[in-house]
Amino acid sequence: MCLDYSRSEPFEICSIRPPTENYSLTFRLTRNCYWNRCGFCPAYKLGAKFSRRSLDEVKADILRAKRIDDALSDHGLDCGMPEGYGYEIASLLEKIDEARRAVQRESPSSVATESDTTCSVPEDLDPRLSWFLSWFKETPTLEDSVSHVLAWRQGGGKTCFLGDADSLILKPDFLAEVIENIEISFHSVNRFTVYGRTRTASRRKLDELRSFRKSGLDRVHFGLESGCDEVLEMMNKGVTADEHIAGCLKVKEAGLSCSVYVMPGLGGVNLSERHASDTASVLTGIAPDYIRLRSLVIFPHTPLELLCRKGDFIEATEEMVVREIRTLIESIECETVIVSDSASNLLHVNGNLPSDRSSMLSAVDSYLELLPREKLEFSLRSRLSSFVGQYGGLPNDVLQVLSPMISDGRVDPAVASEQQLRDAISLLRDKLMP
Repeated sequence: MCLDYSRSEPFEICSIRPPTENYSLTFRLTRNCYWNRCGFCPAYKLGAKFSRRSLDEVKADILRAKRIDDALSDHGLDCGMPEGYGYEIASLLEKIDEARRAVQRESPSSVATESDTTCSVPEDLDPRLSWFLSWFKETPTLEDSVSHVLAWRQGGGKTCFLGDADSLILKPDFLAEVIENIEISFHSVNRFTVYGRTRTASRRKLDELRSFRKSGLDRVHFGLESGCDEVLEMMNKGVTADEHIAGCLKVKEAGLSCSVYVMPGLGGVNLSERHASDTASVLTGIAPDYIRLRSLVIFPHTPLELLCRKGDFIEATEEMVVREIRTLIESIECETVIVSDSASNLLHVNGNLPSDRSSMLSAVDSYLELLPREKLEFSLRSRLSSFVGQYGGLPNDVLQVLSPMISDGRVDPAVASEQQLRDAISLLRDKLMP
């Protein structure tokens, strides 16, 4: 196969996707979120606009991804992430750049110019939100796109996520043609997933949802967050507990897998118990295939942060959040799978209900029985493990905060003061991507 490397171009990637889709190939069918009012969500709060993409735009991105995939194979990078892959990616990018510059010299208008690589982030923005936003690529570079396709290969090359925030608003025929084009270009893909809103699902005709399934869609990820109407209203989710149930049941009836996210801590101190018990009731009514835990993280420049500053929302303690998780595990009465796959979680409790209920409760109770000092040390170890797992190492600012408790190259929380532990935990939590 003789490839024209000069035709390699970046394509739009879904920066916001479920943790289970981290190694999925992704394509944007819409951009950003049309609702964009949830009080806790920082993702689209700095001017990102919602738009629908045309079928031609999406097809062009599929073709760009295919060209990158072919280039990887031609360059010998077709077996995941081989040793020294960073050098090999750089070598491939240099080869592409040389081909593009050669064509540019011959015909200056023939090669597209790449635009800015990230969301616009004001220089004086809160460092925590700047860190968060640095992950979002509205216009990825070619290197981003190459790394994305290579990561998909590393993950097995089987899955594809179609974003952004609510792909259930699309016409079934549109989704069907997109999936057909992806399957033609990427024969190994055997699972397609999307984000959806339960309110959208509850208002769609059952036949339309069945058409989504017939087109090749396998799973819908829903952000329930809570089953408590008072919490949903406070967070401006734009949906009720009854609509949560109706939307999820309709998706299940259409033959689609239903994966839901709930957010322990979202009720704060005042609504903690009601948030947990009402959410357990809603989940029992839905009986989703998966329940994914994503503990609340309060981000700057969100409506929730404003509520905190005004004193209208008091953040739940880590122990309260753990007790909410205990309520969920104890009270949900359906067959489902509980997954703790978010870096925001203190405890990583996973299992099937009802069969693993006792073992999961035992894991939760082991934490609750710790002394206050032991809970702090546990929290630091947990957050540190999540951070290294997410980023692969520790930046200088984290190392500086941890320095009083580093001995012989290892972190020993036992030698730190309680304030040092709290400072380190706070910094690590601030930098973790939920």
